[in-house]
Amino acid sequence: MSEQRAAESEHAAEGVAVVDHGAGPSSETISTGGSDDDSDAPSIHEPSPLEKQPSHVSHASRRSRLSRLSRSLRRRNSNDSNDSNDSSSTDDSNPLEPLELAMTANIETEAEMAAREPISHAMTTTSLGSVASRLPDFEVNFSDNDPKNPRNWPFWYRLWIVFSISYSTWSVVLYSTSYTAAIPGVMQAYNVSSEAVATLGVTTYLIGLAVGAMVVAPLSELFGRRPVYLVCIVCFTLLVIPSALATSLAEIFVVRFFGAFFGAALVSNGAATMVDISTEDNRALFISVMSIAPMNGPVTGPLIGGFVYQYLGWRWDSWVVLIIAGAAIIVMFTVKETYAPAILKDIAAKKRKQDDERYWCRFEEKISVAKLLKTNLSRPFILAATEPILWFFNIWISVVYGILYLCFVAYPIVFTEGRGWSPGVSGLAFVGIGIGTMLSIGSEPLCRRLINSYPKDPETGRAPPEASARVMVIGAILTPIGQLVFSWTCLPKTIHWAIPIAFGIPFGAGNTLTFIYGSNYLAGSYGLYAASALAGNMVIRSLFGGTLPLAGSAMYKAMTPQWAGTFLGLLEVLLIPIPIVFLRYGKQIRARSRVIRQMRADQERSDAKRAKQARILARQKAKREEREAAAAVRADGGVAESIDLEDVASIDIERTADAELEHENENEKQAVAEPAAAPVPSKEE
Repeated sequence: MSEQRAAESEHAAEGVAVVDHGAGPSSETISTGGSDDDSDAPSIHEPSPLEKQPSHVSHASRRSRLSRLSRSLRRRNSNDSNDSNDSSSTDDSNPLEPLELAMTANIETEAEMAAREPISHAMTTTSLGSVASRLPDFEVNFSDNDPKNPRNWPFWYRLWIVFSISYSTWSVVLYSTSYTAAIPGVMQAYNVSSEAVATLGVTTYLIGLAVGAMVVAPLSELFGRRPVYLVCIVCFTLLVIPSALATSLAEIFVVRFFGAFFGAALVSNGAATMVDISTEDNRALFISVMSIAPMNGPVTGPLIGGFVYQYLGWRWDSWVVLIIAGAAIIVMFTVKETYAPAILKDIAAKKRKQDDERYWCRFEEKISVAKLLKTNLSRPFILAATEPILWFFNIWISVVYGILYLCFVAYPIVFTEGRGWSPGVSGLAFVGIGIGTMLSIGSEPLCRRLINSYPKDPETGRAPPEASARVMVIGAILTPIGQLVFSWTCLPKTIHWAIPIAFGIPFGAGNTLTFIYGSNYLAGSYGLYAASALAGNMVIRSLFGGTLPLAGSAMYKAMTPQWAGTFLGLLEVLLIPIPIVFLRYGKQIRARSRVIRQMRADQERSDAKRAKQARILARQKAKREEREAAAAVRADGGVAESIDLEDVASIDIERTADAELEHENENEKQAVAEPAAAPVPSKEE
């Protein structure tokens, strides 16, 4: 039994997660590996920062950790060799892989993790009584083809999870714009003369999504995906009821804010769940399929809401969402926990209770909720205020996002007031934008080819972030084309209605390409801080999306739809140079970023440390094998070779390695204790 557990501990876990988010707080990767064999290095991903434990664990546990680092280093070298021998392998690489860095909550630096408290579960008197008892033979990991690993679940069930997350997220996004179709009824019910005041319901909802993504969504890193999903979807659904029964406009604004606050957990963590259950081969497929419904949520909102308002009244816009969200609750109860660290912690707890209390999991760390929220609420704004790259991207993406939400004010003016269509039929005008969104999502294979044809980065063997700028340029051009042509064909009524609706296709496609690949560029550029960068971007674009529609009605009436739309289209034209500049000079711009330079320096120091640890480990392993062989000879009655001096050298090497690690971790703790000189702390400074 002990030998079996020891063999299992030599397999790399398929549950290493990285946390970093704001909009939905961190990335996570789950890697698979084989046994530690000298002749065939195992194939595992390089350990994530959460895999690097602080120095409060035992020496045996530390050596187990170094073993994983050694196997990771050999695998990386093997990959580099394979890349050089088979250049076609990178042509099929996933260009959206950087987005994995932004799936979940904000990651802690190595120094921050080193300062954390050690173990979360209580040790009893039957254990060895301290954290030093965390023996590597009792570490809980996923084995190869482990049925408990979400990536090994049946394909049909994983597709069901994709549908469940997509549908539930769609219900949240749908509610953001279905309200716009009911604004005339709301104004009449509460005797509101200003359309801008009634439109505040959209504003408060988008702000709620932004705040919830930074506060509620990261909790999945502490408690797992499933409990956060279930609590949030139930709260979201219940908060629809006060909106349907509201007796004042202020009630609607408040409950919509808090409904979006809880609904943000599904919007922000949906893609993270796709990473949980997918492999490198099908990850792009899962994320693309999952995003179809949420991406079309803003379009289907006024489409459904228009007919509901027309035939049932404005309150039924909320009742319909309540029915849809109620079905989402039922669907989400069928989704099991997918977050690997949460699963491993649960397995370890059960093993301690039923078998042996020495079982442990490397994710059993005390993470302060207050500290996690502090990081998620501060770092995005620090980056947004200090990074020039984010200045330009935040302005560009936020303006595009704001103009998209202006459409939900402009289309009713054009088609209901200008062309005399009913509210329900006016909602059909958004079909063009929806088709454009679907086409852009379906074009992922073409975008993949375009990105992977870009010259590879010699250091990583992959396409650099500037490759995503190729698709960003296409999106930046399509968006104003659709906007400008729509503006000059929407009215008068003598122009056929199909023309302005048709030019919603390039507008919708351009918006989708801008959001997806713009986010991909930021994730690829900022790596460790990707989620923080995207979190700040989400907050700013939500503010634009929530506030620009407030001025939409007055602007379109004062300037006419043609000239108001032209103004917005020309504004988008002025922003086209941003992706072009980053396509041409992005590498030089990134090289001048203080945060990116700091991140690269940290990575170089980390790589050097791991290489040193791997060399020490290799020597330790050789000496350990010699001692085991000598012991076997003595057990058989033979004469062992003299290894006294080698034993002494091996012991000295182990002590040196342990002392060096203790010294490095002590320096990291001191660095965390000192006030940071820079806005974003370094990993080791």
